[in-house]
Amino acid sequence: MSERSAPPGGLALVQALVNTLDVAGGGDALDSAQGRAPFGLTEDTVDSARELRESLRATLLAHAGHPPHRAVTPLGDLLARAPLVITIDAADGSAALAPVDDGPLLSRIAAAVAEAVTAGTWNRLKACEAADCHWAYYDRSPAGRGRWCSMQLCGARAKMRRYRAKDA
Repeated sequence: MSERSAPPGGLALVQALVNTLDVAGGGDALDSAQGRAPFGLTEDTVDSARELRESLRATLLAHAGHPPHRAVTPLGDLLARAPLVITIDAADGSAALAPVDDGPLLSRIAAAVAEAVTAGTWNRLKACEAADCHWAYYDRSPAGRGRWCSMQLCGARAKMRRYRAKDA
């Protein structure tokens, strides 16, 4: 849906999970084995992945200054359940949080969020403000005030609606 480049580091996983749902069309990639495979999900784990996805979407909407799209479990409550360990790189002594044994999706998302918070990139991952979109995108604008996943699609539509409303 977006012409934007992928976000840095583990945020690509977060973005990919959020973007498994086509809000406008209602299609959910997690409905198929092929759509679940990149996340290591089974039919038994898809409900918790959907809960995580919608909590992430609400958080990404907040990053863009918008209210949640619906009531969701707070992301912090979900991430608190993730088993993580601190790893130390023997070569340079750098530390990072990592999932236990390449753990479940929740742990990989928690590690990605921790990495992004440390790198200062977490708040740049946002959800498009268009109500029929809410696609996750990484805001690379200098001021960090991007509002749409695509200026050519969602941004142009929003500007056209505002323009038409002036004439009404």
